[in-house]
Amino acid sequence: MIPLGTLSNTRYEVGPMRVDRYNLFPTAKILGENAPGYSSGQALQTMEQLAAKILPPGMTYEWTNMAYQEKKSAGKASITFIAAILVVILILAGLYESWADPISVVLIVPLAVLGAAAGLLIGGMDNNIYTQVGLVLLVGLAAKNAILIVEFAREARAKGQGVLEATIEASRLRFRPILMTSLAFILGVLPLVTASGAGAVSRQSVGMAVFAGMIGVTALGVFFTPALYVLMQGRRKKGRQTSETSSSKS
Repeated sequence: MIPLGTLSNTRYEVGPMRVDRYNLFPTAKILGENAPGYSSGQALQTMEQLAAKILPPGMTYEWTNMAYQEKKSAGKASITFIAAILVVILILAGLYESWADPISVVLIVPLAVLGAAAGLLIGGMDNNIYTQVGLVLLVGLAAKNAILIVEFAREARAKGQGVLEATIEASRLRFRPILMTSLAFILGVLPLVTASGAGAVSRQSVGMAVFAGMIGVTALGVFFTPALYVLMQGRRKKGRQTSETSSSKS
């Protein structure tokens, strides 16, 4: 038996409980949150500026978790949003064999975005990656409500009704189903808006964007969708007449 003191010396020192490593380098974690009224992108930019001024030579920083994902996907939200709209247009164009009807459907999407922006502003929330996911979701939800009116208007026109009469009839028939389905969805995402606990901010961001966006597109869409459909059909008819006139002249 050999006493431990013959092999080692012990002394008390102040040090961290654990040493974190990132890519095998000793690191220090910094957790932060953007102040009210400022977006997470602005907070990340401020942190980068402070790191460039304060960190000594030989030290650098790396983003992890949600900050890393946000930096990686920066600038891609608008591309994804536009791609979602194009997909809806192309699918409806193939279904209806027309470009006027799909455009009258997707023109309702800005109302959903306006409602979502108003909800985020009232709630004091920023435009983060979860909010952008909710905006992409709103493209399909807003188009769904408009499709209900456009589809019935097309069927009424196929039976010989005029554009205005068919649109009024479709709006009257689909008013109650649109309200019922929209209210069901709005109440369904309400628990996300009032979420609490761990990860509540992400659920609140998605919930508020979809909740307010659906309220906006439901309250305004039932009035604007018929008007947009009549407008697009009028332009379509005018385009056909212009084309026929040019053909007859040639």
